[in-house]
Amino acid sequence: RCAWAGSRRRVKTLLHSPRQILRFRTMVSTILVICIALLAYGYWLQFVRHLEPCPLCIFQRIAFMGLAVIALIAAVHNPPAVGRRVYALIGTGCALTGCAIAVRHVWLQSLPPDRVPECGPGLDYLMRTFQLTDALKKAFTGSGECATVDWSFLGLSMPAWALIWFLLLGIAYLFAGCRR
Repeated sequence: RCAWAGSRRRVKTLLHSPRQILRFRTMVSTILVICIALLAYGYWLQFVRHLEPCPLCIFQRIAFMGLAVIALIAAVHNPPAVGRRVYALIGTGCALTGCAIAVRHVWLQSLPPDRVPECGPGLDYLMRTFQLTDALKKAFTGSGECATVDWSFLGLSMPAWALIWFLLLGIAYLFAGCRR
């Protein structure tokens, strides 16, 4: 065998087949569209139906925004296999962060009324008054306003649906990054 055969194999691994590009790009584009749709629905509920989001809801929105930004960058960049895995890990990490926030929110909503923490100040007040770390700590603790269920679909509250979507999107990121 000549030396050219080994270098040809290396060049072939550097180039992707259009089918692999389409699969990855299609999957992260789908993740992007889902995140935009979920965020749009949340804003519609806020501005049209006048359901004000609590601090934990706002942090869940930020996690969905993070998933969308990662998906947009991944779709535009369309990296080779190692880059796909990196985007998958970052996206899954963002989805797991959203899961943790949603689990906390669902837990607060499941508390009996006498165990619900007292309502605290709004997130905008916390951000203006306290240092960032203290404001985030107080917001992530949740308050009484986070325990109220203003919306439900098929018996599940909005944080429960957000948890389901975070899990599905995290799995989709892993699947997109691990495909050959």
